[in-house]
Amino acid sequence: MAKLPDEILTTIFTLQRQLLERIDEATATEFALFAFYGEIEETTDYFEQLQNARERADSYYLRLFTTLRQIYPSQPVASRDSLELLAQFITDAQATVNAVEATISEIRRDFNL
Repeated sequence: MAKLPDEILTTIFTLQRQLLERIDEATATEFALFAFYGEIEETTDYFEQLQNARERADSYYLRLFTTLRQIYPSQPVASRDSLELLAQFITDAQATVNAVEATISEIRRDFNL
């Protein structure tokens, strides 16, 4: 079985938790926006931004999960390509967490939520 160092696993699981939290925050923001303002012309773009943010976070959550599932059954070690892909996904997921958080914060600020 191909095993990854604890540091990498901790990073991945932390990122997955952060991605799930961003999904929750985007959903809660969408709910609050709808509850206070409804679906009007001024909010349409913001709902779309929140949906896109949720989808990006979910996509990277699934990429990390799927890549781990592919690496662990590898024998005797994971392929170099798989490890490079995982490293790229980690970098991209970190950027996604920050970008989604910025999007949510901006929308909350714009509508005083």
